[in-house]
Amino acid sequence: MAAKQTTTIGQAAPAPAEKIYMENTLLRVSGALFCHDAKRASTRTKEIALNHNVKEKAVFIRPDPALGQPGPLAHKIFVALIKKHSNYGRPIQSDISFSRRELMRLIGYKQWGGIYNQRLTRALQEIQFSHVRTNFKTADGKYAEQTFSIFPEVYLERREKDSDPVERCTVTLARPIVASLNDEHFTCLNHTLMAELGTIGQALYMRLFFHFANLYMDNPRNRPTFKKRYEDINTEWLGGLTVHTQPSVIERDQLGPHLRKLREIGFLASYGIAPAADGNGLILTFRPGLAFITDYERFYRGRYQAEMQFEFQSDQYETAEPLKVAYMFLEKRTGQPTTAIPYVPSKDVETAKFLLTKVPFEEISRFLSYALAEADKTKFDVKSLGGLKQYLAGYLERRERRTTDTKAAQRAAAEKQAQAGRIEYSTYRRRAADKLFASLPLDEQQAILALAQTEVGEEKGNNPIRSHLADMARARITAERHPDQIQTFEQWREARGESTPV
Repeated sequence: MAAKQTTTIGQAAPAPAEKIYMENTLLRVSGALFCHDAKRASTRTKEIALNHNVKEKAVFIRPDPALGQPGPLAHKIFVALIKKHSNYGRPIQSDISFSRRELMRLIGYKQWGGIYNQRLTRALQEIQFSHVRTNFKTADGKYAEQTFSIFPEVYLERREKDSDPVERCTVTLARPIVASLNDEHFTCLNHTLMAELGTIGQALYMRLFFHFANLYMDNPRNRPTFKKRYEDINTEWLGGLTVHTQPSVIERDQLGPHLRKLREIGFLASYGIAPAADGNGLILTFRPGLAFITDYERFYRGRYQAEMQFEFQSDQYETAEPLKVAYMFLEKRTGQPTTAIPYVPSKDVETAKFLLTKVPFEEISRFLSYALAEADKTKFDVKSLGGLKQYLAGYLERRERRTTDTKAAQRAAAEKQAQAGRIEYSTYRRRAADKLFASLPLDEQQAILALAQTEVGEEKGNNPIRSHLADMARARITAERHPDQIQTFEQWREARGESTPV
């Protein structure tokens, strides 16, 4: 069987790139998770195991038994969300928010209602309800096993009914992925180039860029050649595409159109399909083109870090926090967890925005609990978040009283602590003065005693009060005459590791 080889020479460099930051474990997981055969995806429900014999590289994926593997649309949404997350820059955020118009543009939809909206919702659920078990590299270089969903929480806003189109959405990125991004375990890719590709082309591009980059880093003078078994590509990179035995079928009907596109845009200089040396299956060989070299130099020569962006703040205030408040209200009112709430209506989201102008997001849970408890006292059956607005004034008054009482209690506690400190210092100062007095020459002792006797008067009989006053006067005079021998209040506090109160 002859090898099939295609080559292009002299590709032009791509236009300036928009970057997308793909966490490295997520890059590996996405290849096996997303099935690029739309007809087969929903039927594939068995657990997927990759590299199960190598602990630090093993990946186990359990698709939802009712939904199957995430399909091509889910992959489009996944890439769109990771791109949006990349736009946020640093610090790394957990929430990713988007509007209807924004997502339509990112996934190429021109219509939104009806079947299109149902497909979007299903695609998000396919990702959310798929569970992944794999290992992440920790800060100390070890591997820790983590089980997670890529998007563990999905918040949807619809106008009124569950058949209405999604207006806004917020998804939460898995905690291990966020931690790994913070540790800079990611691959920087060219999203501008990816936008020209289909989902299979995108999956091939992401994995090839990752492998090319590792090879090129070790030998930047030569363009690397990367080889991989065809059936492993279909399993590990493309979510279980059908494995064909004829190179002509692969070239004409399956991978060939996508590889030719990668060659056309300059990412690949060449690719080949040939029998394996052992005669068992096929081997694909890839060489990077000028577009890879350009992007590698652009992304990895000291300039790949994401800049700080302010887009996240707007999304957080306009979308993420109001959606979470609306979901929080339904959780508290119905007792259902977030995952059991399919969506929240737009009117509740608008009410949530208003409430957040009065109550900080970190405090909103306390307000909702208070308002629902007040409603329950009068047997008021609250149906919407707007029904709780009437309790806002009472909550704010109560919060103000609580704040005032807290400040008063803090002042009283501070004064009590300061008083205890002064008493303790007086005890220290008295003991230090007594010890110092005992070490002074006799003539100095007699001078101090004379001054003390002048203050308290001559002794007449056995008077305990006069004796105590004389001792106090003796200690004070000793300390005043030898101030450098006894710590001041500030020095005493500093020696105890305490700060002087303002």
